[in-house]
Amino acid sequence: MTRTRTAALFAAAAAALLAIAGCTGSGAAGAGAGTDELKAGVFLDVTSWDPANADIGFDGPYLSAVYDPLVALDKDAKPIPALAKSWDWSADRLTLTMHLRDDVAFDDGQKFDSAAAVENLNHLKSGTRSGQAYIDVKSVEATDASTVVLHLSERDDALLYFMGLGRSWMASPKAIKANSLANGPDGSGPYTFDKASSQPQSQYVFKKRAKHWDSATYPFPTVRLFPITDQAASFNAMLSGQLNVQFANAANLPKAQQNGWNVAKKPASWVGVQFADRTGSQVKALGDQRVRQAISYAFDAAGILKAVGNDAGTVTDQLWPSGSQVYDPAGNGKYKTDLAKAKQLLAEAGYPNGFSLKMPMSTIFQAWQPAAEQTFGQLGIKVDWQNMSMPDYQKNAPTYPMFLAVIAMDGNDMATLTDQVTSKQWYNPNPSVDAFPEVKALVQKAEQAQPGPAQTAALKELNTKLVDLAWWNVWYQADNLYFSVKGITVTPITGMMFPTLRFIQRG
Repeated sequence: MTRTRTAALFAAAAAALLAIAGCTGSGAAGAGAGTDELKAGVFLDVTSWDPANADIGFDGPYLSAVYDPLVALDKDAKPIPALAKSWDWSADRLTLTMHLRDDVAFDDGQKFDSAAAVENLNHLKSGTRSGQAYIDVKSVEATDASTVVLHLSERDDALLYFMGLGRSWMASPKAIKANSLANGPDGSGPYTFDKASSQPQSQYVFKKRAKHWDSATYPFPTVRLFPITDQAASFNAMLSGQLNVQFANAANLPKAQQNGWNVAKKPASWVGVQFADRTGSQVKALGDQRVRQAISYAFDAAGILKAVGNDAGTVTDQLWPSGSQVYDPAGNGKYKTDLAKAKQLLAEAGYPNGFSLKMPMSTIFQAWQPAAEQTFGQLGIKVDWQNMSMPDYQKNAPTYPMFLAVIAMDGNDMATLTDQVTSKQWYNPNPSVDAFPEVKALVQKAEQAQPGPAQTAALKELNTKLVDLAWWNVWYQADNLYFSVKGITVTPITGMMFPTLRFIQRG
């Protein structure tokens, strides 16, 4: 399969950059906003009200207000029932049968049933962004009024996760056919959109729907979402009481603690060097495992996290999120900074004086550039930096043999395998699995294992091998942080840049 994550760079890099800035708030500490209504600063504006065109990253709170999903996620990013009350897999896991609720209607009065689900799933499958979740779904059919069946071309153990992450919002079929969702939502969600009280790009207001089937999950009578990119303005809005939840800057953590706010965090992205040329087709040196290992040994990851990331993250060599079942704390630290070891490996590989190559650079990555220049210089690696705009970086970075990267992570272990290792992505243009027989065998072992302990064990084995091969040079996993006033709790989910509304509760 090839599941492309086109929005991963901007969302992850934007979040990581928040940890770089200095303290932003200067106002006096306020008593904190009340909790009668949710007033959240979510950083970015809504991308689209059409679930097929929306971005998973920061659109979650907007869309979760007005739409119900077929599948939701729990606090551990595991799929749980929503409009699909239950589901069954065939023995070969190529057929997914979903059993639907029969007590739901859309804003326009149309009933939600299997025909509506099929219309939505076909719309999502053909969507520019949402289609990535359904790459292995070859057809969808309704077998009766409350049953829909998805037929897969190949097994996809991450399908339900991606549906729950934000790729199964159900909209009115009438609105889909009329192509009217670009003008506003038409769903069955826990809230209705108060368009009259809303101001695009400034404030979006939602009123709780009467008698929603999952009303208990959404405790706030009113939800106000504020897209505030300027973190100084956002933090001061928290201080003044305009907000009671904020997508936070790690530099403001001391002030948040002084105010007695709740602080929630979760790994969101990995930061480091991506090796796009592991086979040495562009730069022969990178095809040698010892060279990639040398680069990994040379970087002072802990120093970079402290100096650039305000310690908002976890120093690690691993790419599976810390806290996941695959992540191995005992196996961490293989590439603890050792410049002498790095130089020794380079010499053994035949590059005692280093080598030369070109790397891309963009404004959003300049905070990490000095550490990279110093480290490469210590190894004798001469880098010719090619400056470019942010959009051009995502487009052109994969054409370089290696580049600085901030890549969004997933909360599902098989999704991590797909997105980070096996499939062609903008940040992984040459997966290279076939060129490494040991890696290919371990990938197949994980893909063929039954979900559960056997699959986790196979992924752990693969993780160990990839770290040993220096498949990438991970410096650290950056956290996303969220501040909330007392009385409101936020549960972060790896894979969501801002959690959907079910993860923001009173308490």
